[in-house]
Amino acid sequence: QDIAFDDFYLYLNRVEPSLIRVEADEVTYSLHVMIRFEIERDILAGKIAIEDVADVWNAKYKEYLGVDVPDDKSGVLQDVHWSQGYVGYFPSYVLGSMNAAQLYASIKEQHPYIEDGIGTGDFDVPLNWLRENIHRYGSLYLTEELMKKATGKAPSSEDYIEYLRDKYTALFKLES
Repeated sequence: QDIAFDDFYLYLNRVEPSLIRVEADEVTYSLHVMIRFEIERDILAGKIAIEDVADVWNAKYKEYLGVDVPDDKSGVLQDVHWSQGYVGYFPSYVLGSMNAAQLYASIKEQHPYIEDGIGTGDFDVPLNWLRENIHRYGSLYLTEELMKKATGKAPSSEDYIEYLRDKYTALFKLES
């Protein structure tokens, strides 16, 4: 109660490189996923031996995030995916965020005042747009075709990058 809303909002949206993927902020989260993807790719290609995975992990965390990994529990063993045999799964997390940003950009283009409604708790516009452009098709189309149909373009990182740039430039009063 003693914290101003703006200060609370800034705290919730802080950007800090971290060790743990599920605790990462939305700016650095993709780097966590990229590290895992690159390691999986290189293991499958025979470029990394299993006994070297922890060292590669630690080096990538230092290079991409500037973070020193103190132990394997905080590093390579933090996710259960690999121990359960789930390989190739991590990119889907970022693809979901990327597609969501692209869909939202299309909704905003067609409904420029959408945020006014959302700000008052009215989600009719995005819900109806999603029903019309996504939900009604069920699993009829693969992702790329559905995204083209809904947004007019193939899945792209462009709107996701723009979302992050716009949000954090405004939030932290950065020069664009």
